[in-house]
Amino acid sequence: MLDKSVPYIPFTMFRSSNAPSLPKIQLPEGYRLVFYQPGDEKDWCRIETAVLEFDTEQAAADYFQRSFMPYQEELMRRMLFIENAQGKKVANFTAWWTEENDPRLHWLAVLPEEQKKGLAKALAIRVTELLHIYYPDQDLYLSTQTWSHHAVKLYRQLDYEILQNQNYQKIIDILAAVN
Repeated sequence: MLDKSVPYIPFTMFRSSNAPSLPKIQLPEGYRLVFYQPGDEKDWCRIETAVLEFDTEQAAADYFQRSFMPYQEELMRRMLFIENAQGKKVANFTAWWTEENDPRLHWLAVLPEEQKKGLAKALAIRVTELLHIYYPDQDLYLSTQTWSHHAVKLYRQLDYEILQNQNYQKIIDILAAVN
């Protein structure tokens, strides 16, 4: 969930192609990773809206239509969900690419009632693994912001580093204050 109580600063993180090995994926009993299938965009919109990335599911659907639907074949090998024991999709993350065709982790979200169960970590590990397979020997990237400081803490545990820019010290100071 976004924490809009802290100053907002967007930034990029990266994971070196020669970073240490990733930990083993651990999901709670009854949960499983599944790839996108046509129709799952409704779940993506519901999840992303629930974590305040979009004001409405319609705004999320408009984004999905523009950004993802032209690549539906790719979605089926790049967009991951976690389903709970009842088969409800409760989290998502995507192994995508940047405009420059660099590997990019994209749109991590876990429903608020499903957070703090290790679901985001499982998705981050699996998406990182996929990107290392699809883009061998390349650094991986993700765009984030200080409002996502819980996710930033997770990314740092998986050896992602903040790309240093003019806001670097402000970002470090904000993250230190909230963690």
